Amino acid sequence: MHISTTSWRKALAAGAVGLAILAGAAVLPTSVTQAQGGPPDWSGNDFWMPGWMRHRMWRHSRDPEMRARRERHWTFMHGGIPDAYESARSKIKVDKEAIAAGGKLYAENCASCHGKTGDGDGQAGKSLTPSPALLSFLIERPISVDPYLLWTISEGGKQFGTDMPAFKDKLSRDEIWKIVAYMRAGFPKVVEEAK
Repeated sequence: MHISTTSWRKALAAGAVGLAILAGAAVLPTSVTQAQGGPPDWSGNDFWMPGWMRHRMWRHSRDPEMRARRERHWTFMHGGIPDAYESARSKIKVDKEAIAAGGKLYAENCASCHGKTGDGDGQAGKSLTPSPALLSFLIERPISVDPYLLWTISEGGKQFGTDMPAFKDKLSRDEIWKIVAYMRAGFPKVVEEAK
């Protein structure tokens, strides 16, 4: 039996579409397949997305809450940050003491909104729009270079319409770098030494 090239391509295309539909139906929660309604509920049987994707602020690139994040990213990528941050690099020695100090500073200044492990689930941040950034996700992305992090923490989010406070007058640069070191270490549990 001879199958023409056109028939073969059609059969492959139909098979690929069928597999894609089956695969999509198998992994997407029911609420995602609904035609209308509120935001998707990622708490269902979602077998392929990591936990951070379940957080509503990251659910879709056209989400209005992503506007501030896209604007910050665009501003940074197009040289829109002050010169004071442009070439900033951490000069602290990243060791156990610096990470522990960063953990203490993070707990005092950041965890109430960003959560203990940077998952954006802090009690104070639950009513904010846009919601606090998922630092545990952000810190692993290529954008999380020293100038970006120092600028973001120092200047806050007023420029982009977020409630992120500016810390440049509250924390020293070394303290900010210690917070960055703590985040890059993966938000480890910091145990205070007995006095």
